[in-house]
Amino acid sequence: MKPTHPGDSHASEPAYVELPGRPEFYVHQGPRAIALTIDDGPNPEWTPQVLDLLRRYAVTATFCQVGARVSAYPNLVRAVAAEGHLIANHTWTHADLARASATTVRSQLERTSDTIEKVTGQRPTIFRAPYGVWSEPTLATCRVMGMRLLDWSVDPHDWSRPGTSLIVERIMAHAHPGSIILEHDGGGDRSQTVAALRLVLPRLLDAGYQFVTP
Repeated sequence: MKPTHPGDSHASEPAYVELPGRPEFYVHQGPRAIALTIDDGPNPEWTPQVLDLLRRYAVTATFCQVGARVSAYPNLVRAVAAEGHLIANHTWTHADLARASATTVRSQLERTSDTIEKVTGQRPTIFRAPYGVWSEPTLATCRVMGMRLLDWSVDPHDWSRPGTSLIVERIMAHAHPGSIILEHDGGGDRSQTVAALRLVLPRLLDAGYQFVTP
């Protein structure tokens, strides 16, 4: 199960100060800024549907992509980049790095960054740890590699397929200025995620939010 993060219940503004070199749970790019992140892809069924919705509503998102899937579907990765979205490193195998050695962490990150750079021409500068698990070897490796650490503050648990209405309800209840919303385009059937985004994106825009990348 994914862990709960501090922002899941915050009222309006981040309640703590983020430190350099530590995971970022919020964006700070204006009074109505909000960020959408899409994890675990690319996927040939769901990624194109997510891209269609983002294009329809002129929303820019951050795609945290798994290296092995980047290698398998390079054209999808190039499509994501061509639409102006940010691509972040999400390990090679969606590995739980909680007890991984520094050597393993470095291999997972470097292999993924190398592949993303080969496919898109751009080397990722942001890393998101699978499951939101941050170990000291992971933090140290990211510091050496010069990578920012991306977490989230709103997790609607779309990965568990709780139903479209519940995903929508959770996002709308917990999204506030500065929130980083977690969604997925890989790792299983994401039909509920796509359906939820179809409802959530226009609602957040109507509420005056501006989508940014971290």
